[in-house]
Amino acid sequence: MSAADSPALRDWLGRIERLHPKTIELGLERVREVASRLALSFACPVITVGGTNGKGSTCAMLESILLAAGYRVGLYTSPHFVRFAERARVAGAPVDDADLIAQFEAVEIARGAVALTWFEFTTLAVLRLFARRPLDAVILEVGLGGRLDAVNLIDADCAIVTSIDVDHTEYLGEDRERIGWEKAHVFRPGRPAICSDPSPPAALVDHANAIGADLWLHGRDFNHTGDRQQWAYGGRVQRRSALAYPALRGANQLQNAAGVLAALEALRERLPVQQQAVREGLAAVSLPGRFQVLPGQPVVILDVAHNPHAAAHLAVNLDAMGGFRRTFAVFGVMRDKDVDGVIAALKHRVDHWLAVDLPGPRAASGEWIAARLEAAGIAREGAKTSIECHPDPSSALAAARARASANDRIVVFGSFLTVADILAARAA
Repeated sequence: MSAADSPALRDWLGRIERLHPKTIELGLERVREVASRLALSFACPVITVGGTNGKGSTCAMLESILLAAGYRVGLYTSPHFVRFAERARVAGAPVDDADLIAQFEAVEIARGAVALTWFEFTTLAVLRLFARRPLDAVILEVGLGGRLDAVNLIDADCAIVTSIDVDHTEYLGEDRERIGWEKAHVFRPGRPAICSDPSPPAALVDHANAIGADLWLHGRDFNHTGDRQQWAYGGRVQRRSALAYPALRGANQLQNAAGVLAALEALRERLPVQQQAVREGLAAVSLPGRFQVLPGQPVVILDVAHNPHAAAHLAVNLDAMGGFRRTFAVFGVMRDKDVDGVIAALKHRVDHWLAVDLPGPRAASGEWIAARLEAAGIAREGAKTSIECHPDPSSALAAARARASANDRIVVFGSFLTVADILAARAA
């Protein structure tokens, strides 16, 4: 199958983009009206996954374990790197472009005069596709926040909130308490509500208790322990021991994996999963752009860390890799992110910075990023540091490869667009 979207799908995606004047307009009224016309419903369990960081990893581990257990799974995630169909997987494989187009046509007829955003329209299309397939489980990743995100129109049988940190403040609020309250709205009364964050905001706990959700807290209802060889999960009634570490790299992945196993424990009557399926699923899981190490030398790491919380995890993961002579960073980001916070988390791990331009009105220019790096005390032409600007991530990576030796490493990080540019070039 081609790595790129088909011309017909690209045409549809362009048409959908022009339907609404705003890229993001949070709210469920419009999308709920069209969903009712489509008569969306699911006979199988639905798991919704929200949070600031760790959503993609959590969804990938859930899917991998359930597939290993023999279930037919639908997975909806966002954003995508190269192909739109990365967002919609059935039985472990991206759906065909033709199947997506058929759903776009159905949503277009159903919406009538209702103006939907691109995300709302495409979400409804994927949900309709899943609802018409014989699935055993559906996993839905929240796009932004929780309370007003289009994914939240579905009443999940189990909801997971991974980590809560400050991001998307213009939509969700300025602090963890307000953001936690927004994300807690994926929880439903009387249904399992998993929180993987070891220090959840009080607002999240209070909302879950106020609506009567079955709240599972990390450290109270479930936990994990581990040594260098293996790890163990302990829940309310289930114990899973002698587990191999997830194939996803990163010190934070056990926290995500524990939340996954808590959700599976909560759903064990409807989706029983044997220990061997957990082992196989964790061993087989993969996820592009999350501390993804490319083959060859110098070592190249791809990571979509674009907020300070994720950048701090990236710093820990870089430290755990062992010694390298020098570290080059290809860095591209949106201007509305806490760029100074991201730089602060990584400034002592990077020797040479290659700041890049990205497409779109929200994107920071390479020169703007370079100015923020200099403001953080990084010399543009220092004895041991440098900053240079490039028109795109691919050219920056080529420049870094030309300068780096086999004993150096290159980390490409920041916006999804930064990593997507590299992955698209590799897929071409």
